Amino acid sequence: MTVRFVRPISRSAYAARRIALAALLLFALAVIGHRFGPLRTPDMLALVLLSAAIAAAAVPLALIGLVRLWQKGAEGGIAAAKALVYAAVPLAVVAAGAIAYLTQPAIYEVATDLEDPPEFLARPDYAQEWLVRPASVSAADRRAQLAAYPGLTGRRYEGALDRVLQGVQAAALSARVSILDRQGEGQMAPQEPSPPVSVDDVEEVLPEEGALPVTAPVPLPRPTLPGQLAPTAETPDDADDAFLPPSQDVLLQGEVRTLALGLPFDIVIRLREDAETTSVDLRVASRYGPHDLGLSAEIAEDFLDRLDAELLGIAGG
Repeated sequence: MTVRFVRPISRSAYAARRIALAALLLFALAVIGHRFGPLRTPDMLALVLLSAAIAAAAVPLALIGLVRLWQKGAEGGIAAAKALVYAAVPLAVVAAGAIAYLTQPAIYEVATDLEDPPEFLARPDYAQEWLVRPASVSAADRRAQLAAYPGLTGRRYEGALDRVLQGVQAAALSARVSILDRQGEGQMAPQEPSPPVSVDDVEEVLPEEGALPVTAPVPLPRPTLPGQLAPTAETPDDADDAFLPPSQDVLLQGEVRTLALGLPFDIVIRLREDAETTSVDLRVASRYGPHDLGLSAEIAEDFLDRLDAELLGIAGG
């Protein structure tokens, strides 16, 4: 007489696999719909949290299946293992976000110039839904940024404004920053070329041997830009700054998305020419919620590193 051993079946293991697979599919659809479709960030985050809750419900069922496999040899060990793998994806993403939420400063914006941050050309205004954030950045937020990211500062390059602007545009393309608005680039129009100098003109200014030169080249004043007042003879002598034209800023505003989840961030880049140098400052803000999970600083540092690589050789102190 043939004896057959009938193995028990762990229903919890198979139920865990189905539940975890549903959680993984919901997570994937939410991320894809947000990254490449019309799904908005608050809705995507709500679905991700829901998928993590469903995945969390599958974990104890899978563990029960593994225990029954060990104790009674019940079928369902492979199903329980698959359930744990499926559930790990949404749970890992939510866990990473929770760790960043607890360890990073509770701010949603960073700037490389805390005293005079670049201004947005068009102030980002989006329906926050359940991700409500303060209307403006407070002084406490700036102090929290300085304490958390003391090395996040702007750059100064020993180069002309147009040359640095080329590097900024190349760095923006490399960092996947989409430039949506611009201001101030009209001031960099090329100047009229100087007329050729003839040999006779050169001879007129050459002094005789042993004599002082009759004429000497005199620096020409910088051209007056639109909206500027040219210095006049009535300018007081004690107002030295009156002879210097006000700084003309070039502002580039755009948006950038994180690579995996596609979380949107608004960014404004300011270029300011000062004598023979050009400074570059950034302002990066999360579009939704009061907490950026430290991503704003990562985006700013990544852009500045790419900009340094683009302008390698002309970086100044």
